[in-house]
Amino acid sequence: MHFFLYLCTLNWMNMAFLLDKEHIAQAQKLIDNAQRIVIVTHMAPDGDAMGSALAMYHFLSCQPSVISGEQQVTVIVPNAFPAFYNWMPGAEQIKIYEGHAHECDPLLAQADLFVCTDFNDPKRIGHVGEKMMENNCPKILIDHHLNPVDFANVVFSFPDACSSCEIVYRLIKAVSIQPSAFSHQPSAFSLQIATCIYTGLMTDTGNFAFNSTSADLYDIIADLLRAGVQKDAIYDAVFNQYSIDRLRMTGFALYRKMRIYPEHHLALITLSADELDLYHYKTGDTEGLVNMPLQISDIYYSVFMREERPKPGTPKPRIRVSFRSQGDRPVNVWANEVFHGGGHANASGGELFGTLGQAVALFEKTYKKYIV
Repeated sequence: MHFFLYLCTLNWMNMAFLLDKEHIAQAQKLIDNAQRIVIVTHMAPDGDAMGSALAMYHFLSCQPSVISGEQQVTVIVPNAFPAFYNWMPGAEQIKIYEGHAHECDPLLAQADLFVCTDFNDPKRIGHVGEKMMENNCPKILIDHHLNPVDFANVVFSFPDACSSCEIVYRLIKAVSIQPSAFSHQPSAFSLQIATCIYTGLMTDTGNFAFNSTSADLYDIIADLLRAGVQKDAIYDAVFNQYSIDRLRMTGFALYRKMRIYPEHHLALITLSADELDLYHYKTGDTEGLVNMPLQISDIYYSVFMREERPKPGTPKPRIRVSFRSQGDRPVNVWANEVFHGGGHANASGGELFGTLGQAVALFEKTYKKYIV
């Protein structure tokens, strides 16, 4: 049995598929000959990271190795993911590197293929990236962020895609496996795969509020619904699971910590590590907060900064920076050039090692250059 990946050249308004024989042959050989595949995604995994990694996990788990007939597929994430993703199919199988390096290091060292989803640079996966790069085995990259670093053997990088899950969908759709079983079926996706992909599409577009104007995206959604996806249940599992502390922290952030720059249609929210502690912050509690200022009339740009305390070996705090915008007002170049990140035109992220005050000062020094 062979695994065929079709390299796709994507145009946002008119998706065109160009088959690249060299990439098809490379990907086929890598997957067919692998016995120990490790799937990795970025630190602080969001819905797209979880969805793309788990969709590939379920899909690759069904592909036997040409060499042995057996294939071990493992997902390793750098640190904990939000509890409101615990329900996702396969989430219980994910190995978290932070606190479990002794268990993960042998898997990373023994892998004969890495599948990398939703990040463009090994630095974005911390120590997992360091261990991955120490292993000279082949790597496949599936990502939609700008300017991918040249570290993978086969690259599926399309910044115009709404999410990495969209690319995963298109790759799986292009695979020729058991045509008699799939060619006349309403969907080529198992419910597990479809659920993971839909979760990534939904979360990385803010429930289809941005980066979601292509008709092709809704064709994808229709295909996933035909596979049995329960979209309302997924929305409820992700967006309606606030704790009391999280809701109170959101109120505090909007009332006390939001700054408005009215002449530039811009909002900034900051939360220090001490402020997060006041509300017993848990991973994922600030997800979606950056979107809220966009509900204000005449606010078209929103930035959120969250301080993480220094960890051993990192003397400076890490400031996580999220960017959102509306319409034809890109923020990904700003995120990339100033905060070493990237992402969608309307939804991006970055980081800075330093104090929260330094991050705010850099924001105020540069924002006029990047907003229209």
